[in-house]
Amino acid sequence: MTFEKIPYKIYLAEEEMPKTWYNVRADMKTKPAPLVNPGTGTPMGFEDLRGVFCDELIRQELDNDTREIPIPQEIRDFYKMYRPSPLVRAYCLEEKLQTPAKIYYKFEGNNTSGSHKLNSAIAQAYYAKLQGLTGVTTETGAGQWGTALSMACAYLGLDCKVYMVKVSYEQKPFRREVMRTYGASVTPSPSMETEIGRKILQEHPGTTGSLGCAISEAVEAAVSHPGYRYVLGSVLNQVLLHQSVIGLETKAALDKYGVTPDIIIGCAGGGSNLGGLIAPFMGEKLRGERDYRIIAVEPASCPSFTRGKFAYDFCDTGMVCPLAKMYTLGSGFIPSANHAGGLRYHGMSPVLSQLYHDGLMEAVSVEQTRVFEAAEQFARVEGILPAPESSHAIRVAMDEALKCKETGEEKTIVFGLTGTGYFDMVAYEKFHNGEMTDYIPTDEELQQSFDKLPRIPGLE
Repeated sequence: MTFEKIPYKIYLAEEEMPKTWYNVRADMKTKPAPLVNPGTGTPMGFEDLRGVFCDELIRQELDNDTREIPIPQEIRDFYKMYRPSPLVRAYCLEEKLQTPAKIYYKFEGNNTSGSHKLNSAIAQAYYAKLQGLTGVTTETGAGQWGTALSMACAYLGLDCKVYMVKVSYEQKPFRREVMRTYGASVTPSPSMETEIGRKILQEHPGTTGSLGCAISEAVEAAVSHPGYRYVLGSVLNQVLLHQSVIGLETKAALDKYGVTPDIIIGCAGGGSNLGGLIAPFMGEKLRGERDYRIIAVEPASCPSFTRGKFAYDFCDTGMVCPLAKMYTLGSGFIPSANHAGGLRYHGMSPVLSQLYHDGLMEAVSVEQTRVFEAAEQFARVEGILPAPESSHAIRVAMDEALKCKETGEEKTIVFGLTGTGYFDMVAYEKFHNGEMTDYIPTDEELQQSFDKLPRIPGLE
């Protein structure tokens, strides 16, 4: 293996770490639509959201104009435990594919949570602690967010209540036990602990759950326990803001060696990883300074971008949360239990939805077996066992690199490796045993869900 002048791993010095988060909304000509009260059909302001979210997080959620928001020193100090994360030149993968493309990946799995989720978990826990709260509630799908939040809460001395999608709770007992090790209580969702959970179980006996179900339970638990607030690991504007540290580090590392990417690829479930990775690059694109091809990759079993509707919808299955304008499959859509990754949310970040709607990025969906084929090949040549979520981006990065092989183009590809897959071995086992299938919802199934989208005058 012969390396070029670009190191195999590019690390920033500690002093080069970002000191501010980047708010891409400040550069968007068309701002994401506001959260709306489902009862009145009117935009929700600071006071409307105070019963659910932390005060400072609400300010960040509603701020469409401040381009750079300082990262508190306490959060920056916590980041130093695992940041800056490496930007890796995938020399081995390039050689295996025999492609002229240059492939880089930003690896976010070098912390105990195994994913990028810790970037926002520590920020949200910090603001909850600063406000004098007792604890927080949340949901988790594959478990990365719940693990990250339990770590952050343990560090800051906060209580943490996690509602984990039932299929993941059952498939990933070790992920659950990591959360409990950090002091979190973990409940399979839907559960009998909440009114919403009992209602969902009555209407859908035996359901394997969804993020929408778990969100409903976590919100109910937050508002019914004094001193608690609800925090979310994806979708919201504030989360994409915190995750911009990924893209800021990526761009700084590339700039260090004069590298300009042609294609930037990220997996997309709710939008936290993708939104964080592309943030500074999208900012340049919005300001007309440079152009990039940006690709969101989602599972064919939960295709909110590629087959969803751009409409106001509930953020949760129990319909207790505000309405958000996003690409959605309907809040009642429950993905197939066969899908192993955490990309199981029915909707997409309002920020990313608006950018996609405005033609500033692309989206593709991929079948699960093709995702795991790519994951296995990547693990064998790059030495990292990737998370199923990340492997969606790996699949499309490999596809684009093979297109370069056909055309002879020397494009530079950057993708986000959100984390490791060591807690996802049930999924890998099913793939190796030939038990994994590629469930894709039919048009009729999706239409049944679309027919239940909320109809509120003036919000069509």
